[in-house]
This record gives sequence, C-alpha cells and structure tokens, in this order.
Amino acid sequence: MLISNNSYEAPQSFILNGIPGLEAVHIWISLPLCTMYIISLVGNLGLVYLIYYEESLHRPMYFFLAMLSLIDLFTCTTTLPNALFIFWFKLKEINFTACLVQMFFVHGFTGVESGVLMLMALDRYVAICYPLRYATILTNPVIAKAGLATFLRGVLLMIPFPFLVKRLPFCRSNVISHTYCDHMSVVKLSCASIKINVIYGLMVALLIGVYDICCISVSYTMILRAVVSLSSADAQQKAFSTCTAHISAIIITYVPAFFTFFTHRFGGHTIPPSLHIIVANLYLLLPPTLNPIVYGMKTKQIRDSIIKFFHDEKGSR
Repeated sequence: MLISNNSYEAPQSFILNGIPGLEAVHIWISLPLCTMYIISLVGNLGLVYLIYYEESLHRPMYFFLAMLSLIDLFTCTTTLPNALFIFWFKLKEINFTACLVQMFFVHGFTGVESGVLMLMALDRYVAICYPLRYATILTNPVIAKAGLATFLRGVLLMIPFPFLVKRLPFCRSNVISHTYCDHMSVVKLSCASIKINVIYGLMVALLIGVYDICCISVSYTMILRAVVSLSSADAQQKAFSTCTAHISAIIITYVPAFFTFFTHRFGGHTIPPSLHIIVANLYLLLPPTLNPIVYGMKTKQIRDSIIKFFHDEKGSR
C-alpha cells in the first residue's frame, strides 16, 4: 500500500469483520436478522402493491407510506445480504469502490427516509388542522414535487462522502469492524486527519436529522393543540389515532439512529463495539420490518383493504 514516505494509495479492498468478539455466534445472530429481512421484503412489497391495487388508498397519506416502504426496502437490501454473506460464508472482502458505493447508498437512503417521515408529519398536520382544504393543498403534483425534493436533498448531500473518503490516505489496517461500509468506520482507518469528514458529517446531520425532527416536532405541537381544542372526546381520540402509526415509525427510526450517530462520535471508548454494530444493523432493519406491521395494525383503512383484497382473490377463484 505504501508508495513513498509521504504518499499512500487507497487499498484495493477492505475486510468487513462482522461483529468482533461474537464470531462464534455469527450463525445464530444471522437467523433473526434473516427472518427480519424476509418479513421486511414481504411486508413492504405487499404494502406497496396494496396501495397500488386499492383505489381507496390513493390518498396523500398512503402515497407517502408507499415512498417510505420503498426506501425501507432499498435501505435494508443495501446492507443485509452483505452481512448474511459474512455470517454464513465468511465472504468478508469488499472492493474499495464497492465500499464507497455502499456507503453512499446507506447514508443516502437513510437521509431520504428521514425526509419522508417529515413529509408524513406535515401530511397529518394538514389533515387534522385543515381538513376541508386537505385535498386542495396536498394534490398529486405537490406530493410528487415534495417526494422528488426529499430524494434530491438526501442524494445531493451524500455525494461528497465518497469523495471525502477517497482523498484520504490509508496506511493502517484495512479491516473494518462492521458488517457494512459505514462512513465513520471507514475513515477511522485513515492515517490522516479526518476533521473535514467529521465536520461535514455533523453538518449533514443538522441539515437532515435535526431539521426534520424540528419540523416533525412543530407539526405535532400544532396537531396536539388542534386535537385538544376539539369538544368531543371521541373526536379527539379519532383525530389522534390517525397519528399513532406514524409516531411509532418515528420512534422506531430515530432512537437507534441517534444511538448509532452519537456512539460513533462521542462514545467510542465506553460502548462495546459489538453492541454498537448490532444496534447499527437494527437501525437499518427495524423500520423496514416493523413499519408494515405497525401500519397494518394501527390503520383501519389498510386492515380493511387487506381483508377486501383477500376476499376478492378468494372470490375470483
């Protein structure tokens, strides 16, 4: 890897070491991860198809839910098959360029997912606070533009990450203690200053994570005020029940995300690496696995559409 006393070339590949310290139980760890991955594939593909199939679900709330399901599918598929190959077949080597591509997609998709959750909060705000204007405010063109803007924000902000990594010299080990190429896990192998990478990572976290959470918080503050002002307790319960599935999705997504983000930067010496890597994998796998289940259980229209779909399928035979 060394070229001269002051210059280093990028490694041809990295070694993804899985979960260090738990190599003996990799096969057992893979079983629940594989099960969750299968559930996420079936659940999200089924949810997207149901929204496409059932005309009663052709509404802004469900269009945003379909976006969330697609992003969840792409996110877990970017990392989980690779992790399973490590656990099952010991295929730990990943090409340097492939590592950068995986890094881009992992962070890009998670950034887009955060934006979609924000759009869903705004959707609930309009539905509850301006119910009579809901259909005129959230038209199909508006939904398409909002989805495109969210996607472009996530992609454009993540483009610099691979280039910031590529400029770094790597003169240490090429072994990454992780199951996928995470930005901070890769740059920590560099023998140069990673200050620019850290600063840009914090900037992106502010522009995406903090901004989205602020928008979600403001939306739900306004929603709470509107719900409390309703005279009927039944009306209050009905209005707020439309938000419970989305609130669950927010908790499922952001709690492990913040744990992963802060432990990478501030808790590296106090949090066991194995715990950090397990939570990092759950951060990418829990939302795709649980979101279809939560929305299926908490949303009456989806439950009714599932029953109607199977009833129509049975009747057509």
